Amino acid sequence: MADRRFSDVGGTPGGLSRFLMGFAMACAGGYLFADRVMVTSSYWNFYGANSFGITLIPMLFGIGLLFWNGRSILGWLLTCAGAIFILFGVIANLHIYFQPTSLFSTIVMLGLLAGGLGLIARSLRSHDGAASE
Repeated sequence: MADRRFSDVGGTPGGLSRFLMGFAMACAGGYLFADRVMVTSSYWNFYGANSFGITLIPMLFGIGLLFWNGRSILGWLLTCAGAIFILFGVIANLHIYFQPTSLFSTIVMLGLLAGGLGLIARSLRSHDGAASE
């Protein structure tokens, strides 16, 4: 334990170069993949009508209660529940599309991502030839 080096990634000897290479590959692949994804939203419908404003009512009532009494359990409950409901409502109304991309580009993106994650995982194992790195 006393002879640990900076290149000891994850508590195992060696692997720093593999970890850094894998991290760079995973970041590049993840960026290229995320760059091709389009995220759009739709109207927040509730029984056929746009109802985003209705979901604000419990949270606004809770905020009002908190301004009246900062220790109000009901105020905190309504505020937190309203915020969570709005967050989940926004996420539920998102539409995610993968833009048209060539097969080669898709293979490069996913290959970089998978290869980088594989190198990161490999760097956390102990290595036999750690002195050669």
